[in-house]
Amino acid sequence: MPATDDADLVGREHADARAVVRQAVSVAVATGVYGISFGALSVAAGLDLWQTMALSLLMFTGGSQFAFIGVVGSGGAPVAAVATAGLLGARNALYGAVMAPLVQARGARRLAAAHVTIDESAAVANAQRDVRDARLGFWWTGVGVLVLWNAFTVVGAVVGDALGDPARWGLDAAAAAAFLGLLWPRLAGRAAQGVAAGAVVVALVLTPVAPAGVPVLAAALVAVVAGWRTPGEPTALRARARRRRSGPGPEAAR
Repeated sequence: MPATDDADLVGREHADARAVVRQAVSVAVATGVYGISFGALSVAAGLDLWQTMALSLLMFTGGSQFAFIGVVGSGGAPVAAVATAGLLGARNALYGAVMAPLVQARGARRLAAAHVTIDESAAVANAQRDVRDARLGFWWTGVGVLVLWNAFTVVGAVVGDALGDPARWGLDAAAAAAFLGLLWPRLAGRAAQGVAAGAVVVALVLTPVAPAGVPVLAAALVAVVAGWRTPGEPTALRARARRRRSGPGPEAAR
């Protein structure tokens, strides 16, 4: 392949990487800022600053954290709070089964990957068409959310009363909007639309009758069951990974 083609390829890869980082940072900011809400609500539920910080650092899954303080704040038993949070956080194990073959971390890096395997990092990684970009998106998003979520948790816990209801500032919609931006391009195919519709129906049916966490977990299982039909990495990721291993092909020469 001519040197100019090599330079063009490297330039495109760098441009793709920058786009992935921008996407990851935008999701991390949208999600992290909502940590203000958790910090404020946690203190209002009776937890002190250090307990609030420990939840964000160690539990580090927003849905479970909100479920935990919701039970505690309503006077529920600690065992019930832990059980509810654990049930809602079980979805991260499903993400781990999908992300482990893609991230391929080892040793201490594997433990770090497990800790930052959350909704956002899994979503950004799976939105990419290239294995390298998927890994880049996973780490930038996971670490970015970890840092910002914990930083804004402290802000919310310290100045939550001065801010008032975080929903007034649109913080409750920011993370959802970021997810919608990632999800929308993925719903072009009929298969993806069917999986999304099935997950929505399952969640809506279970929400009035099931404990907190069960509808989300059941909706995630819809995608897992559908994924059994196409195990392994997404098709586009597999194809581009094979091209990287086999060297430049006809497409690279164009």
